[in-house]
Amino acid sequence: MVNSTPFFEFRECSILLKATGLKAKSVQEMRQLLSEVSENCIYHHTHQYFFKGNILEYTNDFAQWTGETIGERELAERLSNIDPYTFGSINELRTELIRVIDEFLSVFPTPREALRGEELFFNESVTIIYPLGIRARNLAEFLMVMRYIDPASIYYHFYEARKRLGGLDDFSMWIEHSLGMKEAAEKLRSIDPFMHNIESIRSHIIEEIEEVVRSEMEVKE
Repeated sequence: MVNSTPFFEFRECSILLKATGLKAKSVQEMRQLLSEVSENCIYHHTHQYFFKGNILEYTNDFAQWTGETIGERELAERLSNIDPYTFGSINELRTELIRVIDEFLSVFPTPREALRGEELFFNESVTIIYPLGIRARNLAEFLMVMRYIDPASIYYHFYEARKRLGGLDDFSMWIEHSLGMKEAAEKLRSIDPFMHNIESIRSHIIEEIEEVVRSEMEVKE
């Protein structure tokens, strides 16, 4: 069904960090703290990892620290293979992170430790969401906005939305349900959020929407 008010309202988010005072110098300590910290803390270090906007080898802070700081790349790769958006709750994600670590420790019980000052610091966060006062009524307007919108807006609608929408993003949901363009929506959903930074996501979205808009113009001609 096509929504009677098919405009897309762009929003943006800011993430404010809160230090917990907790840190780990080893895989064992990281594992123990993972069982104790708040859901907000785990959410920040997994889902909000992509807010950094950099092209990084890993997909969450736990994997990055394990691989880059203490050099346990096998464990880092296993942790990176965990897709946080496939879990029904943060506690389910917590359980899987701990399971992967326990499995690794059963084979490698004495992994390396971090040097002083290079520990994994656990943080929580507060997410502030606000409207930008920018709307798109069709794909042409959407495409124009996507060219200059702040990366924090793309993060909010493409990544943060997945927690709200069961693994889907705001952009494709609007295109499918408000514009009635399921095929175009599926093209956006085919963009792998783990393989790109935010600017690369922007480029892929623009590329896909340009193709759709171009096709529409050719049909009208």
